Amino acid sequence: MPLSSPLFSLLFYLTLLVLSAVHVVVCTSTESACYFCSVSWLAAGGAMLLMSALLCALVSALPKTVVGVKHVGKSPAPSSSRWSELDLLILLGTTGHVLSLGASSFIEEEHQTWYFLVSTLCLALCQEVYRNHFLSSDGDPRGGLHTEPGPEGATPVGAKGCALLEDDRTRAAASAFKRLGGTDQRMVLASPWAVLCCCRLLRALNQTGVQGAHRPDLGHWLTSSDHKAALSVLAALSLLAVFLLVQRRCSPMSKVALALGLLGVYCYRAAIGNVMSPWQRGNSDISKGIVEARFVYVFVLGILFTGTKDLLRSQVSAAGVPARTVGLWEIHSGLVLLAALLLRPHNLPVLVSSLLVQTLMAKCVWKPLNHGVAEVTVMHYWFGQAFFYFQGNSNNIATVDVSAGFVGLEHYVEVPAAFLTTFATYVGPILWASHLVNYLSSESSSHSALRRACFCYALICSIPVSVYIILVTSLRYHLFIWSVFSPKLLYEGMHLFITAALCIFFTAMDQTKLTKP
Repeated sequence: MPLSSPLFSLLFYLTLLVLSAVHVVVCTSTESACYFCSVSWLAAGGAMLLMSALLCALVSALPKTVVGVKHVGKSPAPSSSRWSELDLLILLGTTGHVLSLGASSFIEEEHQTWYFLVSTLCLALCQEVYRNHFLSSDGDPRGGLHTEPGPEGATPVGAKGCALLEDDRTRAAASAFKRLGGTDQRMVLASPWAVLCCCRLLRALNQTGVQGAHRPDLGHWLTSSDHKAALSVLAALSLLAVFLLVQRRCSPMSKVALALGLLGVYCYRAAIGNVMSPWQRGNSDISKGIVEARFVYVFVLGILFTGTKDLLRSQVSAAGVPARTVGLWEIHSGLVLLAALLLRPHNLPVLVSSLLVQTLMAKCVWKPLNHGVAEVTVMHYWFGQAFFYFQGNSNNIATVDVSAGFVGLEHYVEVPAAFLTTFATYVGPILWASHLVNYLSSESSSHSALRRACFCYALICSIPVSVYIILVTSLRYHLFIWSVFSPKLLYEGMHLFITAALCIFFTAMDQTKLTKP
């Protein structure tokens, strides 16, 4: 087995990361009794590199040995299904999250679980991108794997067949990466790191969970009355960035409506006193902002109506796919405008970061690396959950922003207030699910992509709920059943309801895609 193969594996980097973390924790503690603490950091790093490489070589050699012994004297049918390293990471991460729901501490600090999963996913994507880059630079992208030619038409079997299938998959990804231009390759190489840095910066914006809710964060600093000018500048720049990220695929009429709607969002926040405005004189002009909010609602409904009209037009005219793609994106932009109105000003950078990460992942990761529908769907779900906590939510009812249900309303009205509060709370998962529909409709050439994405999305959302119901039933006499487990059950129930609505939307879009004019 070539030595370069373990160095390109995800297991190597994860093992090295774990060993380095253990080394830092042990050697920086008060009692550093480890042998490696007495040697230099360079020597310890070299030893950890060697141990990681040997472990990866051993783990990768064992399956081939077992398969070779199992198929001695047999000629089994080849298996075309082979799990990639990213698939294993997704499976292990999802399974680990489901199992963590049985502990009250993990439920209270669930945001840490999703932060860890998203960060690990970014590192895995970095490893995959750099592996394709290095393999595409060589003349033989197979990474040193050589096989003897067999008879024409013969099918590889056993371990050799799996190796050839994996080799073909790696070669195809490396060839696709090599066809990119120099600037595009640099963007692809930098995108996972940019996403990782963006997620790390968002963690400092809103501290959440039981352990970190009392800690000062950037959100508290911005909402202070002493820093109103900084919040105003940040809100204005965030709204401008939202327009630049969303308008690229909208129709001209929707672009104008989006610009006026975002301007109305700033006017609404200025009217209620959250941000500063040049035409406001002191606190005497502060109001409820009902007129400004309803002004924005008009543009939200207009953009949604335009998108729905384009979807219907794609069914009865020859416009077809282009009109359908524009219609879906306009519906997505209408939801973004509604989110900009309902989110508090200091959370607008979360919305901008969500749109930026969606753009980077779609243009520089999923499309160049040819990820499958299931992988893209799970990544959308993971990022949606992470951005749910980035905006300051938790599994505690106290973090629900009930003020979003009164935006544009003079009095409390049950149905609009419930809808607005739910949308403002779950804006992260909703926008990422909407982007998933747009991405699969515009980039995927398979007619069953949306159908498979709907099944995968429903499965990955329903499994945690099903397991959690069993766990809550078995832990009904737990000390924290009312303070920890019951609020989480309410969140999971509402999330399941939203997932059902999103799956209905997925199914409707799939039916419109299959229907021909």
